[in-house]
Amino acid sequence: MKSASTALLILLALSVSLLLAQANPAVPAKLAETGEKIDFDKARALLQKQSKGGTLTADEAAYLERAKAARRAGQQPAERNNPPAGGKEKMNFKPLTEMSADDRYQGEDGGLYGAGKNTPPDEHRKAAEAALALVQPRDRAGEPAKDGRIAFISISMSNATQEFSKFKEIADADKGKSDLVAIVDCAQGGQAMAEWVDPAAGPWTEAERRLAAAGISDKQVQVAWIKLANKGPRGTLAEHGHKLEKDTLAVIHNAKSKFPNLQVVYLSSRIYGGYSTGALNPEPYAYESAFAARWLIQRQIKGDKELAFNGDKPIAPVLIWGPYLWADGVTPRKADGLVYERSDLAADGTHPSQAGREKVAKLILDFCKTAPLAKGWFVAKEKCVTLASSPITS
Repeated sequence: MKSASTALLILLALSVSLLLAQANPAVPAKLAETGEKIDFDKARALLQKQSKGGTLTADEAAYLERAKAARRAGQQPAERNNPPAGGKEKMNFKPLTEMSADDRYQGEDGGLYGAGKNTPPDEHRKAAEAALALVQPRDRAGEPAKDGRIAFISISMSNATQEFSKFKEIADADKGKSDLVAIVDCAQGGQAMAEWVDPAAGPWTEAERRLAAAGISDKQVQVAWIKLANKGPRGTLAEHGHKLEKDTLAVIHNAKSKFPNLQVVYLSSRIYGGYSTGALNPEPYAYESAFAARWLIQRQIKGDKELAFNGDKPIAPVLIWGPYLWADGVTPRKADGLVYERSDLAADGTHPSQAGREKVAKLILDFCKTAPLAKGWFVAKEKCVTLASSPITS
Protein backbone atom coordinates (compact mmCIF):
# COMPACT_ATOMS: atom_id res chain seq x y z
CA MET A 1 0.00 0.00 0.00
CA LYS A 2 2.86 2.31 0.86
CA SER A 3 4.58 1.70 -2.50
CA ALA A 4 1.33 2.39 -4.39
CA SER A 5 0.87 5.65 -2.52
CA THR A 6 4.46 6.65 -3.20
CA ALA A 7 4.06 5.87 -6.90
CA LEU A 8 0.88 7.96 -6.99
CA LEU A 9 2.59 10.91 -5.31
CA ILE A 10 5.44 10.72 -7.82
CA LEU A 11 2.98 10.60 -10.73
CA LEU A 12 1.01 13.55 -9.39
CA ALA A 13 4.15 15.55 -8.74
CA LEU A 14 5.34 14.89 -12.28
CA SER A 15 2.00 15.93 -13.73
CA VAL A 16 1.98 19.12 -11.67
CA SER A 17 5.53 20.05 -12.65
CA LEU A 18 4.86 19.47 -16.34
CA LEU A 19 1.66 21.44 -16.35
CA LEU A 20 2.90 24.33 -14.24
CA ALA A 21 6.07 24.59 -16.31
CA GLN A 22 3.95 25.61 -19.28
CA ALA A 23 1.07 27.22 -17.42
CA ASN A 24 -0.20 30.54 -18.63
CA PRO A 25 -0.71 32.78 -15.57
CA ALA A 26 -3.23 34.78 -17.53
CA VAL A 27 -5.71 31.92 -17.61
CA PRO A 28 -8.74 33.04 -15.60
CA ALA A 29 -9.33 31.15 -12.39
CA LYS A 30 -12.95 30.68 -13.38
CA LEU A 31 -11.85 28.01 -15.87
CA ALA A 32 -11.10 25.79 -12.90
CA GLU A 33 -14.39 26.61 -11.23
CA THR A 34 -16.75 25.37 -13.89
CA GLY A 35 -16.93 21.89 -12.43
CA GLU A 36 -15.72 20.33 -15.68
CA LYS A 37 -14.12 16.93 -15.11
CA ILE A 38 -10.84 16.97 -16.94
CA ASP A 39 -9.49 13.87 -18.70
CA PHE A 40 -5.87 14.21 -17.61
CA ASP A 41 -4.71 11.39 -19.90
CA LYS A 42 -6.03 13.46 -22.81
CA ALA A 43 -4.39 16.60 -21.40
CA ARG A 44 -1.10 14.78 -20.93
CA ALA A 45 -1.19 13.57 -24.56
CA LEU A 46 -1.84 17.13 -25.77
CA LEU A 47 1.05 18.37 -23.65
CA GLN A 48 3.33 15.73 -25.17
CA LYS A 49 2.21 16.70 -28.65
CA GLN A 50 2.91 20.37 -27.95
CA SER A 51 6.32 19.65 -26.38
CA LYS A 52 7.34 17.72 -29.51
CA GLY A 53 6.60 20.70 -31.73
CA GLY A 54 3.11 19.66 -32.78
CA THR A 55 0.50 22.30 -33.46
CA LEU A 56 -2.65 22.12 -31.37
CA THR A 57 -6.02 23.04 -32.79
CA ALA A 58 -7.86 25.90 -31.14
CA ASP A 59 -10.10 23.41 -29.28
CA GLU A 60 -7.11 21.33 -28.15
CA ALA A 61 -5.23 24.40 -26.92
CA ALA A 62 -8.29 25.58 -25.02
CA TYR A 63 -8.74 22.14 -23.43
CA LEU A 64 -5.11 22.04 -22.36
CA GLU A 65 -5.41 25.47 -20.74
CA ARG A 66 -8.54 24.35 -18.88
CA ALA A 67 -6.65 21.28 -17.70
CA LYS A 68 -3.80 23.42 -16.38
CA ALA A 69 -6.22 25.69 -14.57
CA ALA A 70 -8.12 22.75 -13.11
CA ARG A 71 -4.88 21.18 -11.93
CA ARG A 72 -3.82 24.39 -10.19
CA ALA A 73 -7.24 24.53 -8.54
CA GLY A 74 -6.70 21.10 -7.05
CA GLN A 75 -8.50 18.74 -9.41
CA GLN A 76 -6.52 15.50 -9.47
CA PRO A 77 -6.09 12.75 -12.09
CA ALA A 78 -8.21 9.66 -11.63
CA GLU A 79 -6.46 6.82 -9.81
CA ARG A 80 -5.35 4.35 -12.49
CA ASN A 81 -4.03 1.83 -9.97
CA ASN A 82 -7.46 1.05 -8.51
CA PRO A 83 -9.89 0.79 -11.42
CA PRO A 84 -13.55 0.20 -10.68
CA ALA A 85 -14.67 -3.40 -10.51
CA GLY A 86 -15.22 -5.05 -13.88
CA GLY A 87 -18.27 -4.98 -16.04
CA LYS A 88 -17.18 -2.63 -18.79
CA GLU A 89 -18.38 -4.11 -22.05
CA LYS A 90 -16.13 -1.78 -24.02
CA MET A 91 -13.47 0.86 -23.43
CA ASN A 92 -14.02 2.85 -26.63
CA PHE A 93 -10.39 2.29 -27.62
CA LYS A 94 -9.48 1.47 -31.20
CA PRO A 95 -7.63 -1.81 -31.70
CA LEU A 96 -4.04 -1.05 -32.68
CA THR A 97 -4.69 -2.71 -36.03
CA GLU A 98 -7.45 -0.20 -36.77
CA MET A 99 -5.61 2.95 -35.74
CA SER A 100 -4.25 5.01 -38.62
CA ALA A 101 -1.02 6.93 -38.92
CA ASP A 102 -2.92 10.04 -37.84
CA ASP A 103 -4.68 8.49 -34.86
CA ARG A 104 -3.12 8.96 -31.45
CA TYR A 105 -3.29 7.14 -28.14
CA GLN A 106 -1.04 8.60 -25.43
CA GLY A 107 1.05 10.11 -28.21
CA GLU A 108 1.35 6.78 -30.08
CA ASP A 109 0.16 6.33 -33.65
CA GLY A 110 -1.58 3.27 -35.08
CA GLY A 111 -0.63 0.01 -36.74
CA LEU A 112 1.22 -3.03 -35.44
CA TYR A 113 4.45 -1.70 -36.93
CA GLY A 114 3.64 2.00 -36.60
CA ALA A 115 2.59 4.66 -39.10
CA GLY A 116 -0.72 2.82 -39.51
CA LYS A 117 1.01 -0.25 -40.98
CA ASN A 118 0.10 -3.80 -39.95
CA THR A 119 2.85 -5.40 -42.01
CA PRO A 120 6.61 -5.13 -41.45
CA PRO A 121 8.77 -2.96 -43.70
CA ASP A 122 10.38 -4.85 -46.59
CA GLU A 123 13.84 -5.05 -45.05
CA HIS A 124 12.52 -6.55 -41.83
CA ARG A 125 10.26 -8.93 -43.74
CA LYS A 126 13.29 -10.17 -45.67
CA ALA A 127 15.21 -10.60 -42.41
CA ALA A 128 12.34 -12.68 -41.04
CA GLU A 129 12.23 -14.79 -44.20
CA ALA A 130 15.98 -15.41 -43.96
CA ALA A 131 15.61 -16.47 -40.32
CA LEU A 132 12.67 -18.72 -41.14
CA ALA A 133 14.71 -20.39 -43.89
CA LEU A 134 16.90 -21.74 -41.08
CA VAL A 135 13.92 -23.31 -39.29
CA GLN A 136 14.02 -26.98 -40.18
CA PRO A 137 13.73 -30.38 -38.51
CA ARG A 138 16.75 -30.90 -36.24
CA ASP A 139 17.98 -33.80 -34.15
CA ARG A 140 18.72 -33.46 -30.44
CA ALA A 141 22.20 -32.17 -31.21
CA GLY A 142 20.69 -29.40 -33.32
CA GLU A 143 21.80 -30.83 -36.66
CA PRO A 144 19.40 -30.87 -39.63
CA ALA A 145 17.62 -34.22 -39.86
CA LYS A 146 14.69 -35.38 -41.95
CA ASP A 147 13.16 -37.08 -38.93
CA GLY A 148 14.07 -34.26 -36.53
CA ARG A 149 11.74 -31.82 -34.79
CA ILE A 150 10.84 -28.14 -34.99
CA ALA A 151 9.96 -27.12 -31.44
CA PHE A 152 7.50 -24.25 -30.99
CA ILE A 153 7.24 -23.03 -27.39
CA SER A 154 5.32 -20.45 -25.37
CA ILE A 155 6.82 -18.15 -22.74
CA SER A 156 4.56 -16.14 -20.44
CA MET A 157 1.99 -16.24 -17.64
CA SER A 158 -1.30 -17.90 -16.68
CA ASN A 159 -3.43 -16.51 -19.50
CA ALA A 160 -0.85 -17.65 -22.00
CA THR A 161 -0.56 -21.21 -20.69
CA GLN A 162 -4.35 -21.54 -20.64
CA GLU A 163 -4.57 -20.33 -24.23
CA PHE A 164 -1.47 -22.06 -25.61
CA SER A 165 -2.30 -25.42 -24.05
CA LYS A 166 -5.69 -25.25 -25.79
CA PHE A 167 -3.91 -24.24 -28.99
CA LYS A 168 -1.66 -27.31 -28.69
CA GLU A 169 -4.72 -29.51 -28.25
CA ILE A 170 -6.49 -28.31 -31.38
CA ALA A 171 -3.30 -27.89 -33.43
CA ASP A 172 -2.07 -31.42 -32.74
CA ALA A 173 -5.43 -32.69 -33.96
CA ASP A 174 -5.32 -30.51 -37.09
CA LYS A 175 -4.41 -32.48 -40.20
CA GLY A 176 -2.75 -29.43 -41.72
CA LYS A 177 -0.02 -29.20 -39.06
CA SER A 178 3.31 -30.78 -39.88
CA ASP A 179 4.05 -33.87 -37.81
CA LEU A 180 7.58 -32.54 -37.43
CA VAL A 181 6.37 -29.56 -35.39
CA ALA A 182 6.46 -30.21 -31.63
CA ILE A 183 4.35 -27.75 -29.64
CA VAL A 184 5.47 -27.41 -26.02
CA ASP A 185 3.65 -25.09 -23.62
CA CYS A 186 6.30 -23.51 -21.39
CA ALA A 187 4.13 -20.62 -20.17
CA GLN A 188 3.22 -20.90 -16.47
CA GLY A 189 0.67 -19.56 -14.04
CA GLY A 190 1.87 -16.57 -12.05
CA GLN A 191 5.01 -16.21 -14.16
CA ALA A 192 4.71 -12.92 -16.06
CA MET A 193 7.61 -11.18 -17.82
CA ALA A 194 9.23 -9.91 -14.61
CA GLU A 195 9.46 -13.46 -13.26
CA TRP A 196 11.42 -14.64 -16.34
CA VAL A 197 14.03 -11.86 -16.19
CA ASP A 198 16.53 -13.84 -14.12
CA PRO A 199 17.96 -16.61 -16.37
CA ALA A 200 18.29 -18.85 -13.30
CA ALA A 201 14.71 -18.25 -12.12
CA GLY A 202 12.18 -20.99 -11.56
CA PRO A 203 10.18 -20.48 -14.77
CA TRP A 204 13.22 -21.41 -16.87
CA THR A 205 13.83 -24.54 -14.78
CA GLU A 206 10.21 -25.58 -15.27
CA ALA A 207 10.42 -24.82 -19.00
CA GLU A 208 13.45 -27.09 -19.29
CA ARG A 209 11.61 -29.81 -17.39
CA ARG A 210 8.65 -29.59 -19.76
CA LEU A 211 10.89 -29.75 -22.81
CA ALA A 212 12.68 -32.82 -21.45
CA ALA A 213 9.33 -34.47 -20.71
CA ALA A 214 8.34 -33.86 -24.34
CA GLY A 215 11.60 -35.38 -25.58
CA ILE A 216 12.83 -32.03 -26.93
CA SER A 217 16.34 -30.65 -26.52
CA ASP A 218 17.26 -26.98 -26.19
CA LYS A 219 18.78 -27.08 -29.68
CA GLN A 220 15.49 -28.13 -31.27
CA VAL A 221 13.63 -25.03 -30.05
CA GLN A 222 13.44 -22.74 -33.10
CA VAL A 223 10.24 -20.70 -32.77
CA ALA A 224 8.58 -19.11 -29.73
CA TRP A 225 5.45 -17.17 -28.82
CA ILE A 226 5.74 -14.56 -26.08
CA LYS A 227 2.65 -12.87 -24.70
CA LEU A 228 3.56 -9.61 -22.96
CA ALA A 229 2.17 -8.86 -19.51
CA ASN A 230 3.28 -8.01 -15.99
CA LYS A 231 1.34 -8.45 -12.76
CA GLY A 232 -0.22 -5.39 -11.16
CA PRO A 233 1.01 -2.72 -13.59
CA ARG A 234 0.86 0.87 -12.34
CA GLY A 235 1.21 4.37 -13.67
CA THR A 236 1.15 5.79 -17.16
CA LEU A 237 1.93 4.01 -20.41
CA ALA A 238 5.40 5.52 -20.30
CA GLU A 239 5.94 4.02 -16.83
CA HIS A 240 4.45 0.53 -16.88
CA GLY A 241 4.94 0.15 -20.64
CA HIS A 242 8.68 0.72 -20.56
CA LYS A 243 9.06 -1.62 -17.58
CA LEU A 244 7.25 -4.30 -19.57
CA GLU A 245 9.48 -3.54 -22.55
CA LYS A 246 12.64 -3.80 -20.42
CA ASP A 247 11.54 -7.05 -18.77
CA THR A 248 10.59 -8.61 -22.10
CA LEU A 249 13.95 -7.64 -23.60
CA ALA A 250 15.66 -9.59 -20.82
CA VAL A 251 13.37 -12.57 -21.50
CA ILE A 252 14.26 -12.46 -25.20
CA HIS A 253 17.98 -12.40 -24.40
CA ASN A 254 17.57 -15.34 -22.04
CA ALA A 255 15.62 -17.32 -24.62
CA LYS A 256 18.24 -16.79 -27.33
CA SER A 257 21.01 -17.78 -24.91
CA LYS A 258 19.24 -20.95 -23.79
CA PHE A 259 17.96 -21.93 -27.24
CA PRO A 260 20.79 -21.25 -29.73
CA ASN A 261 18.67 -22.21 -32.76
CA LEU A 262 15.79 -19.92 -31.83
CA GLN A 263 15.21 -17.96 -35.03
CA VAL A 264 11.91 -16.12 -34.66
CA VAL A 265 9.80 -14.91 -31.75
CA TYR A 266 6.19 -13.95 -32.35
CA LEU A 267 4.96 -11.28 -29.92
CA SER A 268 1.36 -10.86 -28.80
CA SER A 269 -0.27 -8.53 -26.30
CA ARG A 270 -3.20 -9.11 -23.95
CA ILE A 271 -6.82 -9.90 -24.61
CA TYR A 272 -9.57 -7.52 -23.45
CA GLY A 273 -9.40 -6.68 -19.75
CA GLY A 274 -12.46 -4.48 -19.23
CA TYR A 275 -14.31 -7.12 -17.22
CA SER A 276 -11.51 -7.39 -14.65
CA THR A 277 -12.58 -7.27 -11.00
CA GLY A 278 -9.08 -6.68 -9.63
CA ALA A 279 -5.73 -5.04 -10.25
CA LEU A 280 -3.87 -8.04 -11.76
CA ASN A 281 -4.03 -6.69 -15.31
CA PRO A 282 -7.15 -4.60 -16.02
CA GLU A 283 -7.73 -1.96 -18.64
CA PRO A 284 -6.14 0.21 -19.85
CA TYR A 285 -3.04 -1.90 -19.11
CA ALA A 286 -4.23 -4.89 -21.15
CA TYR A 287 -4.72 -2.65 -24.17
CA GLU A 288 -1.48 -0.74 -23.62
CA SER A 289 0.69 -3.89 -23.50
CA ALA A 290 0.63 -3.83 -27.30
CA PHE A 291 2.79 -0.72 -27.35
CA ALA A 292 5.57 -2.45 -25.40
CA ALA A 293 5.58 -5.23 -28.01
CA ARG A 294 5.67 -2.69 -30.82
CA TRP A 295 8.49 -0.69 -29.24
CA LEU A 296 10.71 -3.79 -29.16
CA ILE A 297 9.99 -4.65 -32.78
CA GLN A 298 10.56 -1.05 -33.87
CA ARG A 299 13.88 -0.96 -32.01
CA GLN A 300 15.03 -4.06 -33.86
CA ILE A 301 13.91 -2.63 -37.20
CA LYS A 302 16.00 0.47 -36.47
CA GLY A 303 19.08 -1.65 -35.78
CA ASP A 304 19.22 -1.48 -31.98
CA LYS A 305 22.32 -3.42 -30.88
CA GLU A 306 20.42 -4.86 -27.91
CA LEU A 307 18.26 -6.73 -30.41
CA ALA A 308 20.93 -7.77 -32.93
CA PHE A 309 19.86 -10.95 -34.70
CA ASN A 310 22.70 -11.40 -37.19
CA GLY A 311 26.47 -11.46 -37.15
CA ASP A 312 28.79 -13.87 -35.37
CA LYS A 313 27.08 -13.57 -31.98
CA PRO A 314 23.39 -12.71 -32.34
CA ILE A 315 21.77 -11.92 -29.00
CA ALA A 316 18.15 -11.97 -30.16
CA PRO A 317 15.91 -13.81 -32.62
CA VAL A 318 13.99 -11.88 -35.25
CA LEU A 319 10.91 -10.29 -33.67
CA ILE A 320 7.61 -10.00 -35.52
CA TRP A 321 4.00 -9.74 -34.49
CA GLY A 322 2.06 -12.89 -33.82
CA PRO A 323 -1.72 -12.70 -33.70
CA TYR A 324 -3.05 -9.44 -32.26
CA LEU A 325 -5.56 -10.63 -29.66
CA TRP A 326 -7.22 -7.46 -28.31
CA ALA A 327 -10.70 -6.34 -29.29
CA ASP A 328 -12.82 -3.70 -27.58
CA GLY A 329 -15.13 -5.97 -25.65
CA VAL A 330 -18.45 -6.42 -27.42
CA THR A 331 -17.51 -4.06 -30.27
CA PRO A 332 -16.72 -6.30 -33.27
CA ARG A 333 -13.25 -5.89 -34.71
CA LYS A 334 -13.50 -4.69 -38.30
CA ALA A 335 -11.16 -7.25 -39.86
CA ASP A 336 -12.65 -10.40 -38.38
CA GLY A 337 -15.55 -9.51 -36.09
CA LEU A 338 -13.66 -10.57 -32.94
CA VAL A 339 -15.44 -9.69 -29.69
CA TYR A 340 -14.97 -10.55 -26.03
CA GLU A 341 -18.23 -11.09 -24.19
CA ARG A 342 -18.39 -11.54 -20.42
CA SER A 343 -18.71 -15.29 -20.94
CA ASP A 344 -15.28 -15.33 -22.60
CA LEU A 345 -13.68 -14.42 -19.26
CA ALA A 346 -13.55 -16.32 -15.99
CA ALA A 347 -15.03 -15.03 -12.72
CA ASP A 348 -12.14 -12.60 -12.16
CA GLY A 349 -12.67 -10.99 -15.55
CA THR A 350 -8.96 -11.34 -16.31
CA HIS A 351 -8.31 -14.98 -17.15
CA PRO A 352 -10.07 -16.52 -20.14
CA SER A 353 -12.93 -18.94 -19.60
CA GLN A 354 -13.04 -22.17 -21.57
CA ALA A 355 -14.82 -20.26 -24.34
CA GLY A 356 -12.18 -17.53 -24.25
CA ARG A 357 -9.32 -20.02 -24.35
CA GLU A 358 -10.78 -21.69 -27.40
CA LYS A 359 -11.30 -18.31 -29.08
CA VAL A 360 -7.64 -17.33 -28.59
CA ALA A 361 -6.38 -20.81 -29.48
CA LYS A 362 -8.18 -20.61 -32.82
CA LEU A 363 -6.64 -17.19 -33.49
CA ILE A 364 -3.16 -18.64 -32.91
CA LEU A 365 -3.89 -21.68 -35.09
CA ASP A 366 -5.26 -19.55 -37.91
CA PHE A 367 -2.15 -17.36 -37.71
CA CYS A 368 0.18 -20.36 -37.88
CA LYS A 369 -1.67 -21.86 -40.84
CA THR A 370 -2.14 -18.73 -42.93
CA ALA A 371 0.34 -15.97 -42.04
CA PRO A 372 3.06 -15.71 -44.71
CA LEU A 373 5.76 -15.60 -42.02
CA ALA A 374 4.50 -18.64 -40.12
CA LYS A 375 2.89 -21.22 -42.37
CA GLY A 376 6.17 -22.22 -44.05
CA TRP A 377 7.41 -24.11 -40.98
CA PHE A 378 4.04 -24.98 -39.41
CA VAL A 379 2.03 -26.50 -42.23
CA ALA A 380 2.79 -29.98 -43.56
CA LYS A 381 4.95 -29.61 -46.66
CA GLU A 382 2.56 -31.47 -48.93
CA LYS A 383 -0.13 -28.94 -47.98
CA CYS A 384 2.02 -25.82 -47.83
CA VAL A 385 2.49 -23.38 -50.67
CA THR A 386 5.82 -21.63 -51.12
CA LEU A 387 6.49 -18.97 -48.48
CA ALA A 388 4.87 -15.81 -49.76
CA SER A 389 6.92 -12.69 -50.30
CA SER A 390 4.21 -10.45 -48.91
CA PRO A 391 4.60 -9.23 -45.32
CA ILE A 392 3.01 -10.81 -42.33
CA THR A 393 -0.54 -9.91 -41.42
CA SER A 394 -2.20 -10.30 -38.05
